Amino acid sequence: MSFEPHGKHLIAGNWVSGAEKFSSDPVKGQPNEFSVGTPELVDDACKAAEEAFWSYGYSSREDRAAFLNAIADEIDARGAQITEIGTSETGLPEARLEGERGRTTGQLRLFATHILAGDYLDRRHDAALPDRQPLPRPDLKMVQRPIGPVAVFGASNFPLAFSTAGGDTASALAAGCPVVVKGHEAHPGTGEIVAEAIHAAIAKCGVHPGVFSLVQGGTREVGQALVQHPLITAVGFTGSLGGGRALFDLCAQRPQPIPFFGELGSVNPMFLLPEALKARGGQIAAGWAGSLTMGAGQFCTNPGIVVAIDGPDADAFIEAATKALEPIGAQTMLTDGIAAAYRAGRDRVAGTAGVQEVLTSVCDLRNATPYVFATTGKEWLANEALGEEVFGPLGLIVRVADTDEMMQVARSLHGQLTCTLHLDAGDTELGQKLMPVLERKAGRVMTNGFPTGVEVCDSMVHGGPYPASTNFGHTSVGTMAIRRFLRPVCYQNMPDALLPGDLQ
Repeated sequence: MSFEPHGKHLIAGNWVSGAEKFSSDPVKGQPNEFSVGTPELVDDACKAAEEAFWSYGYSSREDRAAFLNAIADEIDARGAQITEIGTSETGLPEARLEGERGRTTGQLRLFATHILAGDYLDRRHDAALPDRQPLPRPDLKMVQRPIGPVAVFGASNFPLAFSTAGGDTASALAAGCPVVVKGHEAHPGTGEIVAEAIHAAIAKCGVHPGVFSLVQGGTREVGQALVQHPLITAVGFTGSLGGGRALFDLCAQRPQPIPFFGELGSVNPMFLLPEALKARGGQIAAGWAGSLTMGAGQFCTNPGIVVAIDGPDADAFIEAATKALEPIGAQTMLTDGIAAAYRAGRDRVAGTAGVQEVLTSVCDLRNATPYVFATTGKEWLANEALGEEVFGPLGLIVRVADTDEMMQVARSLHGQLTCTLHLDAGDTELGQKLMPVLERKAGRVMTNGFPTGVEVCDSMVHGGPYPASTNFGHTSVGTMAIRRFLRPVCYQNMPDALLPGDLQ
C-alpha cells in the first residue's frame, strides 16, 4: 500500500496542521501539501520536550534501549513505503534508500547496545580519605548525565540517516535527551512517515509523547526560533557552511549560549604520492571517478581535490580519470536549489585564473554531470577560494611542482572531514612527513581508499576542524556521537539514595 502523507506536524503526540501550506517538489509522482512550521509550533514542541525530560532524562538505560529498538522495528515495518516516497521525493535509487534505511535502523540498534554496556557513562569514584593530612578528602563520584532537549535539523542529502530518526536523533535519545526535529523541505513526506514510526514506538513503549516532535518546512524564522528557544540545550545540524554558520552564531549570541554541533562540508583532498601514482595511477583514477560521482557527488565526504606531483604520471592519471568519467551521464540532484548551486560552483571554478578545463559537460534543470579542472600548486596557494566546496561531482586536480609544494598545499588546507593518502612502500617517508599535517586538518585520515562511505561504529570520527564542523572535539557518526548530548556531574558525599541509578 502506498503512503499518502497527511501533511501535518507531530507535536508532542498530536498531528497538527496549519493554515499556511507548501508543496513538495518530487522528482516523480504528484506533489503533496504540507503545513508550514511556525515559531508558535516550535514553542509548543520545546515546552513539551522540557516536560518529557523530567521523566525520559531520568529513565533507565534498559528502557531507552527498548525505545530505540522499537523505533528501528517501526521503521523497518514501513520499509517499502519509506523507499517508495523517498525515491519519489529525492530521485535517489531504491537500492540507495534501502541501504540508508538499514544504516538508520542499524545505528538506532547500535546505540541501544552501546548504552546498555554503560561504558559511555565514564563512571569514576574517588573514595573518601577522612584521615588524610593536612586535609581529608571527601567521597567523589562522577557520571555523564543528559543535558536536556536537543534541536535537530534534517539534512537534504540523507533523508533517513541524517534526518528525522538519523544519527543526531538516535544519539540524543540514547543519551536521554528529547528531540525537536526541523524537517527538511526536500523530503517532507519521508520525514513524516519516519515520524509516524517514532510516534508508534512512543505509544508501544509508554514514553512521554513530548520526547519527539517534528516541525515541517517553514522559513528561516522557524529555524531561528528553534535554536534560540531557551529550553533547547544543544543543536545538531548537517548542511551548508552558510546556513550552519548563521545558526552557530545565533546559538553563541543567546543570553545562555549553547553548543552547536554542525557538520558543514569538506573537499576531502586526496594526496597521490609518487610511487603509488606511477605504479597504479590508472586504478586510482577509476576509483576516484566512482567516488566523485557516487550519488551525484552529494556526499559530504566527496573527494573533490586531488594533489599530485606534475609530470608524465600526473598526465596519465588525468587521462585515465577523464576516460572513466566521460561515460557517466546526468544524475538527478536532490533539489533544484542544489542543482543551481552546483552549476554556480562550476562557473566559479571555471572562471578562476590559472584553472584549466579537463572534462566539461552540459547539465541543466535538476541534473548534474561530472566536471574536472586542473590547476598548479602555485595557483592553489595564491587563491584560497579554490578550496571551497562544490557540492556535486566536480573534481579539481592540483599539480604541484615537487614534494615541498605538496607539503605547502597540505598546510594550506582548512579543516576537513577526511584526508587521504595513496601510497606504496616507497612513499613511506613522504607519508610520514605528511601525516602530522593531515591529522591536524581532518577528523579521519585514510590510506589507499576513497572517503565516501562512513562506517557507523565505535571508532569512527565524522567531524574535523572548522569549517568541516563547528566543534572539532566531537563526531556526528559512531557511538562517540552520544558525548555531544551529555555533561559530567560530580557528586560529593552523596547518599546512595540520592545518586542517579547509574551510580548506585
